[in-house]
Amino acid sequence: MGLKRKPLQGVANIVRFNWHFYLLAFLASVSLLLLHDQFPQSLQPVLTIGTAIAIAVMAISLTVSFYIYDVSDLYQLQWMEQLNHTKLLNIHAGFDETSEIIADKFPRADLTICDFYQADKHTEISIRRARKAYPPDPKTISVPTDRLPFSNHTFDTSLVVFSAHEIRDDSERVRFFRELNRVTDGPIFVTEHVRDFANFMAYTLGAFHFHSRQTWLQTFRQADLTVVREIKTTPFVTTFVLEKHGNTR
Repeated sequence: MGLKRKPLQGVANIVRFNWHFYLLAFLASVSLLLLHDQFPQSLQPVLTIGTAIAIAVMAISLTVSFYIYDVSDLYQLQWMEQLNHTKLLNIHAGFDETSEIIADKFPRADLTICDFYQADKHTEISIRRARKAYPPDPKTISVPTDRLPFSNHTFDTSLVVFSAHEIRDDSERVRFFRELNRVTDGPIFVTEHVRDFANFMAYTLGAFHFHSRQTWLQTFRQADLTVVREIKTTPFVTTFVLEKHGNTR
């Protein structure tokens, strides 16, 4: 069950939303190759090796992304329980790849979609390009991270997929998860890349955009949430299953 993604959709979106980076890297590599003989002979081997490493790093990161987003079962959301006839909250940060899948997977669920993207705070050009290519669902509610416009215990389950890492400020992130705690009665699913060895080997310096596992655990703890399970979808993606601290369901 679930909507089928187009072939290469994941890796194509990465290139599409970050084309400036790949273009600059490509031009730099080509320039170094063309001007190779113009440099002192002692530097030429270093330039050749450096160019080869740069190309290899890009190729590895795109190959890993293809594996994660186009080959693996990531978007089948197999870690989600049967959620028909429940109230669901799905929150994203300007680029929503999951709400349509969730709605298709659980057609009898009451799904609310929220977006905490703010142009003045989330200034990454990749997000702006993603929003232009994939406009938010018309039913999407724009929300601040520190005050969700819902009563206590409104939802049975909440989901935050590849978006909470965009909250760079630690205290703001804690407030966001406190709000999720307040409005959610049951489990909260948080899917993210984690800054660890596997992601560093795949994305090198790009892995520093991810939060470490320790940072996530500290955030959840300060928001009075407990990690009851960690699910790995490939070695590169972790889903934290959270519940209210002391919940013995």
